[in-house]
Amino acid sequence: MLSLLLSAMLAVQAMAVMEVQVPEQPVVALHGRDAILNCSFSHASPFNLSDLSVFWQLTDTKRSVHGYREGHDQLTDQAESFANRTSLFPTQLGLGNASLLLSRVGVADEGSYTCFVRVQDYGSAALLLQVAAPYSKPVVTLEPESNLRPGDEVALTCEAYGGFPEAGVIWQDGGGRNLTDNITTSLVANEEGLFTMTSVLTVVLEPNSTYSCRLINPLLGEDGYAFVTITGQNIAFPPVALWVTVGLAVCLLVLLIALAAVCRRKIKESCEEARREAEEAKELEEEESKTAMTPLKS
Repeated sequence: MLSLLLSAMLAVQAMAVMEVQVPEQPVVALHGRDAILNCSFSHASPFNLSDLSVFWQLTDTKRSVHGYREGHDQLTDQAESFANRTSLFPTQLGLGNASLLLSRVGVADEGSYTCFVRVQDYGSAALLLQVAAPYSKPVVTLEPESNLRPGDEVALTCEAYGGFPEAGVIWQDGGGRNLTDNITTSLVANEEGLFTMTSVLTVVLEPNSTYSCRLINPLLGEDGYAFVTITGQNIAFPPVALWVTVGLAVCLLVLLIALAAVCRRKIKESCEEARREAEEAKELEEEESKTAMTPLKS
């Protein structure tokens, strides 16, 4: 029935003089929230709602979104994806407000919508609906996380999820230098059409360096920001240098132990020699004393 109504409305398009107005700029709706597609019309004289027909459809596919005729909603031809999600504003229809309330907006709802209005005259206008969803706060990780050496290539990964549409990604170093030319970005959509975005930056490792990842949603103008700092604590000695260091430490320890043993032996020998000399001197002194005390024979 609505198809016949639309055909009749199109048939009188040539004589249409009614002005139908919709927003010139795209309507941006948040994913999962409700959106109002504004449509207004003007009529030269008062009219009865029984004479009013309003029809919303997708501009490209011509699928029915919502219909109203003879004072009641006409949803027989409504596309299944819009079932129980659309409504007009009945108390506002007589004032020229044919706006559509679309509930629980999803990514699949994005597109062009045409508002048809007819009383005695006929008019129509189309608007663009865009869907946006903010991304989660991005997280930056480092691979590998350990056994790093200066001059190594490392991969920095920036990941955020649950967003729409595709976000812009800007990588910078600590000095604000743009590194975006060195990245690889991929998108994976879930069952709702929302994206998980993964951006990988490859850099040559330098100690005490900071790298930041910034997300920009083109519709919401929101920024998500995260950074990682690679300090000297993350950087290990190269394996060769490590073994050389260990070897030198072992050699030094052995040398110190040997030197201590030699010194101990020398000290012990010196002490024993001093003791012997002292004993010899004492014996000599005692002998001299005995000789001095022996009486001379006449």
